[in-house]
Parts: sequence; structure tokens; C-alpha cells
Amino acid sequence: MTRADWLLLVAVIGCLPLLYTHFWSREGVARYLQVQEGNQPARIIDLAPDRELVLEGPLGASGIEIHAGRARFVHSPCPGKNCIQAGWLAAAGELAACLPNRISIQLRGLHPRFDAINF
Repeated sequence: MTRADWLLLVAVIGCLPLLYTHFWSREGVARYLQVQEGNQPARIIDLAPDRELVLEGPLGASGIEIHAGRARFVHSPCPGKNCIQAGWLAAAGELAACLPNRISIQLRGLHPRFDAINF
């Protein structure tokens, strides 16, 4: 390798943290909750007031709790209860879903992340 190759390698490695902070860590703080119920259009709900939502799915009612800028499933009729086990969602981009009941929640911030990279 020549000296120019080494300089280019060092420059690329040095830029990686800057690229990461610019493209992937911008959304950090969650501001909204996106709720998807079956085939209906997604609803955007503000995280500011503490409250509890009841969402109807094919299996029955699922409960979502919003508290202190966080959200979680508190009850759901699905058999595995994986949605409840996901716990509190606190950072923008986090997602919990009750697939048998066709309900999902995701926290959103001011700047959306890249979906193709996250999934």
C-alpha cells in the first residue's frame, strides 16, 4: 500500500463517527406515537399528555399506556404476549407490535430514520 492509500484509509475511518451521528442518531428524542391498526391509516398521537388508549383488533382490545414521553402495551388478547414483554418504548424509532391482533406502535421524532437500514 502506498502513502496515499494509508491517508485515504485514515480519512475514511475518521469520518465514520461523523457520518453515524449525522445520519443515524438525529431522531433520538421521541415526540409522537404512531399507531397502526390493521389496514387503517396510521394515527399520530402526541406523547405529551399521560393517558391510556384502547385499540380494537381482530382478537379483541389491546391497551397502550403513554407516560412521561414513553409508551408500552399493558394488555393484549394475543397468546404469546410478546408485545407486552417489549416493555417501555422510550427512544424514537423503537417499535412494538401485536401481530395476531394486527396492532403496532412506534415512537417518532422530528427527523425520521432510514427504514431500510433499521430493518
